Amino acid sequence: MKNWFDTWFNSPYYHLLYKDRDFSEADNFISNLLKQLNPSQHHSFLDVACGKGRHSISINEKGFKVEGIDLSKESIDYAHSFRNERLHFNVHDMRQVYKEGEFDFVLNLFTSFGYFNSDKENEDAVKAMSANLKKGGQIVIDFMNSKKVISKLVENEEKKVEHILFKINRRVENGYIIKDIKFNDNNQSYHFEEKVRALTLNDFKKLVDKAGLKIINLWGDYDFNDFDAINSQRLILLLQK
Repeated sequence: MKNWFDTWFNSPYYHLLYKDRDFSEADNFISNLLKQLNPSQHHSFLDVACGKGRHSISINEKGFKVEGIDLSKESIDYAHSFRNERLHFNVHDMRQVYKEGEFDFVLNLFTSFGYFNSDKENEDAVKAMSANLKKGGQIVIDFMNSKKVISKLVENEEKKVEHILFKINRRVENGYIIKDIKFNDNNQSYHFEEKVRALTLNDFKKLVDKAGLKIINLWGDYDFNDFDAINSQRLILLLQK
């Protein structure tokens, strides 16, 4: 049986529903992030679960060597059109080591974590990120602030994109935030699911400890204000190996 992300992320409907996730938004975040990380031009980046590569492309345009990996072949096929000698993309499972000891920075952005069914798989993903780092390298994990999301959860929503009306239902179940997405196209009904573990800062602390990493900074939004467990939109962790 396939995981939900194996089918949904490779569906053209996923890319249609989220087509408004644009490059200018990613570029603004990356500009702010690089000010915090202060990398040198010789430093290299790995973008884990990179999707269509918008963050990778932005980093590369600022002069850095970047590799992006994602499980979605469709996303990577799209990202390939932007590749150059200092920007590469590959289909790869984030739970497995990609290139051991190769990168100065590993990034996991825009809630591209917590998709898995077991704690061990989450642990494997963090350990793999760490293994991809050089000694002393840093990891950035940009996750939703689960407590804020749950407190403000919109249970039912309809969103029309082009000719398709997406009917979206959200709920919290067994520690996961679940989004059911239903729609019709060409007289055929579709149903997809997104399922993300509602991880908190304490959960991440446990994962980080098991991977032999340490948290050296926390932020709560894309302007890099301090993290507040109740009010922050994001939970952005800076980890060091």
